[in-house]
Amino acid sequence: MSQSLSAQAVTERALELSRADDCMVLVTETSTANLRWANNSLTTNGVTRSRSVTVISLVTDSAGVRVGSVTRSGLRDDQLEELVRASEEAARGAAPAEGAHPLPDPGSAGRSTCAWDAPVPASDIGVFSDFAPELGKAFQRSVQAGVRLYGYAQHSLSATFLGSSTGLRLRHDQPSGSLDLNAKSEGPHHSTWVGQATRDFTDVDVAALEAELERRIAWARTTVELPAGRYETLLPPAAVADLMTDLYWGLGARDAFEGRTAFSSPRGGTRVGERLSPLPLRLRSDPAEPGLECAPFVLADAPGRRISAFDNGRPVGATEWISDGELARLVQTYDSATLTALPLTPEADNLVLELPGATASLDDMVAATERGLLLTCLWYIRMVDPRTMLLTGLTRDGVYLVEDGEVRGAVNNFRFNESPVSLLERVSEVGRTTPTFSREFGEYFPRTAMPPVRVPDFNMSSVSQAS
Repeated sequence: MSQSLSAQAVTERALELSRADDCMVLVTETSTANLRWANNSLTTNGVTRSRSVTVISLVTDSAGVRVGSVTRSGLRDDQLEELVRASEEAARGAAPAEGAHPLPDPGSAGRSTCAWDAPVPASDIGVFSDFAPELGKAFQRSVQAGVRLYGYAQHSLSATFLGSSTGLRLRHDQPSGSLDLNAKSEGPHHSTWVGQATRDFTDVDVAALEAELERRIAWARTTVELPAGRYETLLPPAAVADLMTDLYWGLGARDAFEGRTAFSSPRGGTRVGERLSPLPLRLRSDPAEPGLECAPFVLADAPGRRISAFDNGRPVGATEWISDGELARLVQTYDSATLTALPLTPEADNLVLELPGATASLDDMVAATERGLLLTCLWYIRMVDPRTMLLTGLTRDGVYLVEDGEVRGAVNNFRFNESPVSLLERVSEVGRTTPTFSREFGEYFPRTAMPPVRVPDFNMSSVSQAS
């Protein structure tokens, strides 16, 4: 038997087949179109379609609620019952789940963003109909300029259906797109990068991105060797997104309450209410944020400490995680909110950092710099100490020396050691927030808006020989 059932029908059929005490079904249909290019020429393009089905079975006995979650891709219609039985078998063999509680019903759940029965939209190569010709023009100009362009563009449309034995029927359709554009110059060799997130590629200005790459390559005609040390450093929005995404992922309430993170109070409990920055910074999420729209209800494929399938369908609203420089909220499940006696504020799939009233652009901040570094790209970011959120990583594709308000040349790469929590305490200037794309995490978390920031003493711990 082929895969002929619709995603909606698969959801209903899996729930009908379930013999568990409770059951949740998540069906996600995704279509993706992509372009890849190298050395000023398109190399590949493609379109893919996929469906994943997750069945979460809950079995209750005297010890508690046992949960089994099994996901399959490429599932044929006649394999659906096998998947449901596998989920039930996994539940019966599992230990009682931590934080189990009754599942949400339609009265306590969020709202769909589109009609349950509407056709599933699909992305195709046509999404690049305006972008690709502009990219071709950029290739021609780059050949003449002795620059080679490399990169990747991807667009996807995902429709996720959530059904439960408590009567939930929720759906969210999510468009996502991203562009990585890398330029390499010949003699002297220099590599630089820009990226952008987009919902449909109609807002991608290839000429403007190319102009930014050309500007950075021109800066690199002069090279400067600098030792490791602490430098006044300007971080553009993309690099700030790299660091704030890590901070956001570290905002789990249960881990903080149990003393495991930088948001744990040494006196016990959490640091909610404590000042994190002398500036009135605001870090927030909102599923309705214009241009960064995301699912307004919880979607999770398993129980967890930061996001839990027990909360599937619960509303996700606008939340200020940091408000006026103070830690205001933590990412909560229903269970952790009960444990910490703090409001239930589930994770949202976007993030905005802003300083109300800030208007400076990155160029304005460069012009106001006596001597410092412009650090355009971070890479290979890894956690060193979760208790302080100390991170390590490398600079890549563009570190520049700024003197007397102008960029003087390209600097060697560094390994850095920094904590985004500590950076919030030390940031001395914040500019205007704009949509941006994290080089390190944008593939998984593309919906961010960040400002450029000035840090007086960013820690470049050692010189890197990478180039």
